[in-house]
Formats: sequence, structure tokens, C-alpha cells
Amino acid sequence: MAYSNQAYVEHVAVRVRDIQWYINFFYEVLGMDVREIDGPVDAPNQYWTIGGMQLMSTPGFEAPPSNDAGWLAHLGIMVADLDGALNAAQRWGVKELPQGRNWLQLPDGLAIELIQARGNSVAEALAVNPRA
Repeated sequence: MAYSNQAYVEHVAVRVRDIQWYINFFYEVLGMDVREIDGPVDAPNQYWTIGGMQLMSTPGFEAPPSNDAGWLAHLGIMVADLDGALNAAQRWGVKELPQGRNWLQLPDGLAIELIQARGNSVAEALAVNPRA
């Protein structure tokens, strides 16, 4: 079975130190393509994906410790192919968290939980245009 890198979140805005790393990770691992860009394409101020991520470039950003209330606990992301997404994520040097192999910590402390979707639910969710 070919890896189907599709996922859906609508939408979460996060501050990130290295916006280009996040753009590449969410595109290459989860298939979240660009919906909108604020600023120059090669160094955007903000970047929105189809699938619900809003990345906000904040070069000096320092995330509070993971046990601090107020910091985003984690993103739950439905994926069409969990094993494929986990294999693709390994190349990015992300850290597996104690909760399980599908829990990953990205740079700046952002944690994501990748969840295997049933059937064609991810493709069906992505086909919906809530802004139409």
C-alpha cells in the first residue's frame, strides 16, 4: 500500500522560531499544502495550510516548559496512513514522546498526536470547503 500523506485540522495557529522548517515538515510528512501566505514566499510572516495549520514566524520565540499551563498541550491530527506518516517523520529528527510511537515532539516543544483515520474520512474532510 502506498503511503497517503493526508491529514486534517481546522485550524490552529502556532508561533514558531523557524517557519520554513515547519512549512516543509507539515507539507512533506502530512501533505498539508499552502492555502495562504502573508509576506514574501521565501520568508513568510504567516503561512496557512490546507488542513488547518497557521504558522506564525516568531524568530525569537521560546516555548514555555511543557508542564506550563497555557502552552498548547498537543495537536491531534487524523492521518490516512499512520505507519507511513511515522516513517516520513523519522527523517525530520522529531522526538518520540512517552505516550506512544504516534506522539511526536517537534522543534519549539510542539507535540503532535498522529491518529489513524478510518476509511476515506481524511480525504472526505479535505474535500469540504468551509470557506466556500
